[in-house]
Amino acid sequence: MSKVAVVILNYNGTDYLKEFLPSVIQHTPEAEIIVADNCSTDHSLDVLKNQFPGVRIIILPENYGYAGGYNECLKQVEAEYYLLLNSDVEVTPNWLEPLVEYLDDHPDYAAVQPKLLDYNNKEYFEYAGAAGGFIDQWGYPYCRGRVFDVIEHDSGQYDSFLDIHWCSGACFLIRSKVFHELGGFDTDFFAHMEEIDLCWRMMNRGFLSGYLPQSKVFHVGGGTLNKTSPNKTYLNFRNNMAMLIKNLPWPTLLWIYPLRVILDFLAALKMWSDQGSKHFMAVIRSHAYVIKNSRRILRKRSVTKRIPSQIRLLEEFYIRKRKTFSSFSSTK
Repeated sequence: MSKVAVVILNYNGTDYLKEFLPSVIQHTPEAEIIVADNCSTDHSLDVLKNQFPGVRIIILPENYGYAGGYNECLKQVEAEYYLLLNSDVEVTPNWLEPLVEYLDDHPDYAAVQPKLLDYNNKEYFEYAGAAGGFIDQWGYPYCRGRVFDVIEHDSGQYDSFLDIHWCSGACFLIRSKVFHELGGFDTDFFAHMEEIDLCWRMMNRGFLSGYLPQSKVFHVGGGTLNKTSPNKTYLNFRNNMAMLIKNLPWPTLLWIYPLRVILDFLAALKMWSDQGSKHFMAVIRSHAYVIKNSRRILRKRSVTKRIPSQIRLLEEFYIRKRKTFSSFSSTK
């Protein structure tokens, strides 16, 4: 059994494999490198076989999405730690060692993530994970270094270790034992927020997640679903509500759920004004899915705790006009 397996889930990512896999191979001599192909229809498999013969390939029979794809392929991977890595990530020298060392030395931590910077603008944080993820009091995810669409310049303001609420699915290291004990990702999510749900379930079981700035990678982002896609809007709103239903204690859920229905409808109206009716309908469809599948979602509830944040993101951002994590009142 390997100590660390770096597992890249690929779907029609021929160009990304050609561009970014060489950096992974060059800077990761200590780990087994695996590409799991999610039933690609491009030339991904030919590229892997011909240009990267030292990389192990796992071929999946259909496109299971991010959540299901990793669940299926990791059944075939034996390692103490899994490093889950998007195909559009450029890694740097010594990127993996600090993450592994931290989990080795801190058994109460189940997952850690590196600093995620923007591949196309390398002095700025990247949207997907930045300097670690959090959840506000009303269930909205955000990051140090990125709040809504405000991306911060990296000037070293987040160059310290910190306990975080969730690790970015673009790049994080997790104990394989914990991953499998929790049943992996929720496959109903398909894509988006499945890593937040997993980290929340880990937190409910007493495990911690952390951010290590000593490790740094560069992420392109939006390679599979562009942020302008109505399907991305649908998945984000649907999965966020499902995550709250699964993980919040009943007293909190009973007041947050109706509040979020109202706030999401207002967000949908703004999307209609800014982006067109397709995004409005995507939000409506997401809530219709949650209502229709409420029993299925409720059956997944287990140990639940409150959201571990006192920040009200909408209040801080829109009313107090505070646009960065470090400016929020309850982080001081």
